[in-house]
Amino acid sequence: MNEFEWHRQLRDLRQPQLPPRDLWPSIDAALHRADAANAVAAPRRRRRHLLVAAGLAASALLVVGMAWQLRPTPHARPVVRSDAAAPAWKPSDPRLAGAAVEFTAARMELQQALQQAPDSPALRRLLLRTRQQQAQWQGRARDAG
Repeated sequence: MNEFEWHRQLRDLRQPQLPPRDLWPSIDAALHRADAANAVAAPRRRRRHLLVAAGLAASALLVVGMAWQLRPTPHARPVVRSDAAAPAWKPSDPRLAGAAVEFTAARMELQQALQQAPDSPALRRLLLRTRQQQAQWQGRARDAG
């Protein structure tokens, strides 16, 4: 087969060709079958859409409920007592003396900061945490004897 024959065969392929049978009746029948299947499946599809919508609504309700439970609740402010009433910590162990000085200085700085910003929850938490840490170290000093 040479190149001229190939070109001739390619030109022949460009000519319109009739199918061996009429395709429209089978296409029409397939469309009718699809319409009938859709008519049967429509209630199922509608039910599926309702189930999906109900699932999404339930998920949204769950998220809202969790957010409601995790919302910050207004707690009573922790009472910040004056350091004048707090006894000074003077450990007998010289290794803890530096810690006592640091805790005292931190408390004094936090008290000064609270005087400038009395409604600051962060400063109140820091002061409370500092007092708790000092109490832990005092307990360790007592336990160590």
